[in-house]
Amino acid sequence: MSTKASENGVEGDDEREEEGDSEDEEEAEEEAEEEEDEPRLKYQRMGGSVPSLLASDAASCVAVAERMIALGTHGGSVHILDFLGNRVKEFTAHTASVNDLCFDIEGEYVGSCSDDGSVVINSLFTDERMKFEYHRPMKAIALDPDYARKSSRRFVAGGLAGHLYFNMKKWLGYRDQVLHSGEGPIHAVKWRTSLIAWANDAGVKVYDSANDQRITFIERPRGSPRPELLLPHLVWQDDSLLVIGWGTSVKIASIKPNQNNSANGTYRHIPMSSMNQVDIVASFQTSYFISGIAPFGDSLVVLAYIPGEEDGEKEFSSSVPSRQGNAQRPEVHVVTWNNDELATDALPVHGFEHYKAKDYSLAHAPFSGSSYAGGQWAAGDEPLYYIVSPKDVVIAKPRDAEDHISWLLQHGWHEKALAAVEAGQGRSELLDEVGSKYLDHLIVERKYAEAASLCPKLLRGSASAWERWVFHFAHLRQLPVLVPYIPTENLRLRDTAYEVALVALATNPSFHKELLSTVKSWPPVIYSALPVISAIEPQLNTSSVTDELKEALAELYVFGGQYDRAFALYADLMKPDIFDFIEKHNLHDAIHEKVVQLMMIDCKRAVPLMTQHRDLITPAEVVSQLLAAGKKCDSRYFLHLYLHSLFEANPHAGRDFHDMQVELYAEHDPKMLLPFLRSSQHYTLEKAYEICVRKDLLREQVFLLGRMGNAKQALAVIINKLGDIEEAIEFVSMQHDDDLWEELIKQCLHKPEMVGVLLEHTVGNLDPLYIVNRVPNGLEIPRLRDRLVKIITDYRTETSLRHGCNDILKADCVNLLIKYYKEARRAICLSNEEDEARAKRGDNRSSRSAERAPSMRNIEVKSKTRGGGRCCICFDPFSIQNVSIIVFFCCHAYHSTCLSDSMSSVSGKKRPEATPHETSLYYTYDNGEVDEDEEDEDTASGAPRIRCILCTTAAS
Repeated sequence: MSTKASENGVEGDDEREEEGDSEDEEEAEEEAEEEEDEPRLKYQRMGGSVPSLLASDAASCVAVAERMIALGTHGGSVHILDFLGNRVKEFTAHTASVNDLCFDIEGEYVGSCSDDGSVVINSLFTDERMKFEYHRPMKAIALDPDYARKSSRRFVAGGLAGHLYFNMKKWLGYRDQVLHSGEGPIHAVKWRTSLIAWANDAGVKVYDSANDQRITFIERPRGSPRPELLLPHLVWQDDSLLVIGWGTSVKIASIKPNQNNSANGTYRHIPMSSMNQVDIVASFQTSYFISGIAPFGDSLVVLAYIPGEEDGEKEFSSSVPSRQGNAQRPEVHVVTWNNDELATDALPVHGFEHYKAKDYSLAHAPFSGSSYAGGQWAAGDEPLYYIVSPKDVVIAKPRDAEDHISWLLQHGWHEKALAAVEAGQGRSELLDEVGSKYLDHLIVERKYAEAASLCPKLLRGSASAWERWVFHFAHLRQLPVLVPYIPTENLRLRDTAYEVALVALATNPSFHKELLSTVKSWPPVIYSALPVISAIEPQLNTSSVTDELKEALAELYVFGGQYDRAFALYADLMKPDIFDFIEKHNLHDAIHEKVVQLMMIDCKRAVPLMTQHRDLITPAEVVSQLLAAGKKCDSRYFLHLYLHSLFEANPHAGRDFHDMQVELYAEHDPKMLLPFLRSSQHYTLEKAYEICVRKDLLREQVFLLGRMGNAKQALAVIINKLGDIEEAIEFVSMQHDDDLWEELIKQCLHKPEMVGVLLEHTVGNLDPLYIVNRVPNGLEIPRLRDRLVKIITDYRTETSLRHGCNDILKADCVNLLIKYYKEARRAICLSNEEDEARAKRGDNRSSRSAERAPSMRNIEVKSKTRGGGRCCICFDPFSIQNVSIIVFFCCHAYHSTCLSDSMSSVSGKKRPEATPHETSLYYTYDNGEVDEDEEDEDTASGAPRIRCILCTTAAS
């Protein structure tokens, strides 16, 4: 229940004086405002013609139909108005105050009664007018709801005479029937269907016009003021519920008409004991006087009159209006049937200080199509309430969804207002208005994060609204909280909006993480990276720079195609994927200054990268940067990895650093030092030896001593420190120095175990008997017998292998001499190109010879023959005759024709003359690759064998 408002503030002043604490009172008032219930009705003064009408007259009563309003005045006029207050018609029906008005259900007729004792019924659409004189002031009138449809033209009226007249039209005219009399004036009457309810001094009675009998009687509330001072108010909520407001009492009666019809159709008296046709379903007392009552869905609207505090009951002691002006504002209360206050509103009525309770009246217009569900009426079906005072007509109607939303906004409940709009209450355009006010409210309250989170829902698809709020947040320096909600896909803003947002994140170090995530998530096409880069770059050399800011700048560099700058930042940030970035964008020439960073990120990938591209970054640059790294990283280990990889790729590429590499191997990978020492020729032996001595690397010392020529010292290291006689033997064997063998034997003679091993491994190097003879007498050698047996066995095996190898060598020498002799007896034919071409078409043997001829074509015969370039038979130079030449391995050369003739004469067998080409083909030799079988075949075939004439003659 809401508290009753105090209009003059006196009560509040008294409380403040009593408590003496104005601050506490203000807090209490604020709490009361926070707990204030939402009004159920909204109010407005009726405009149109009403102000001008009431300027010269005073309103006395009102009636409402479905399409119009009737307003009665103290001047006796009845004004027909539309719902905007514009006068449609005027009836000058009476000469005194109009006390009551009533429409039929169709709204075609209006009835009025007055203190002049007359009842007038006017047709609104015709000139029909009926006037009935009763010669006593008439206070109430009710038309038959079906007045326009029925010819009986019935109505009821009553007044100070105490008679309730039931008037109807019959054959001989209108006839009055007195339904009731004798219980004082008739103060009010209402007609619904066939039921007529009226109030007099005794109480309220109900009459059934269809059955022509009285239904019930409800007594007047005890202690209520006299009816002429505080009128009773009757209203039918529906066809069976009658609401009665009298004084400070409210009763709701459920009417059940008696089914026993009257025998003669006249009114008959019903004993009180049989009055059981009514149930009082609700009854309660109010703290105010009732000046009007009307239904409000399942609740009630009560027009409350609150007298002055000083007068109390004195207000009702005289009918003369008070001139003291101490009455309070009239109030409209919305209450339930249990008197629970739902809303209370004080009306600012003009001149309320001087009015009495009976100066106010309340009428309502429930439409036939009204619907009420959950406290809300359907659009256009809301009931209207008209509060009439002498100089004002106030219209009240239920608050709709938009009023509800406006009220929530006024009281700062923006979230509830937004929920109401989203639920479909009110126009869709309200969402923009409510959203804007809600955001403004949150901004005023400095709830920037909450305001930002609501922007997607409130701004929806409006790009202009988004841009406006982006710049507004930027003006408030709160744009970073809005950035996560700015649309980038379905809705595209101007480039400037996105750039301003990114700059706002970049300039605030606490939002650099958000900047990075935003740059990665936003499509780069929606903004230009240059303004953002320009805002970030000045911060790189300040204390506010963060890793996230650097990475965001690198991403922006990538968007702008500045891959080398992005690489530099990624290297400083130690990004693991930087190597893929280098390969993707071919940035090998950009790694000069980032050697240390790359090694620290992933040395396994950095080392091959720098080794492979040593033409772009020289070993000297890599080594200098790693040495300068100092304590930032394990630079010496990185140097070792790089130089080792460089040495494997090219042993000479890092020769300037081999001295350093010796020390690095000794520190990090001693096993690889000896292979390095054996492979490299670019280190200083003395420095390397010092390092090996310092690191106690014995085998490396042996090798270095050997290279330095200190073989005896090396041998001493092997024997005395390593104690490995086998290695000593191997070392001495490689030196090929007999004195060194003597030194080895000398140092081993005093060590029996070494003597035994020496005996086992010197076979093939030394005579075992020599060693045995050098062994001192009495020296016990472990496993001597077995070792001697092994020495003898190995010696025999070695001797056998030597003999076998000698035999094989001799046989190979004989075979090679024979082959050489045979080859020397053959000749090579040197022919011209035509002969060579013809030879290619010959047999296989001739083809093989011709294929090798081009390689011999350019040989200088003069340089290969003993004849000085002349034929050894005809002594003509070979250049004179264009014939083929046959050259033997003995360096004698002949014309093929001369040799053929000579061979024929020597053999004594005259062969048929053949062409030079046939002869050359017949005697062609294939450069000495013909085997013995081939020679045998030539001999067996009977073909003549060409031989050097000079050598053959000499031999013979």
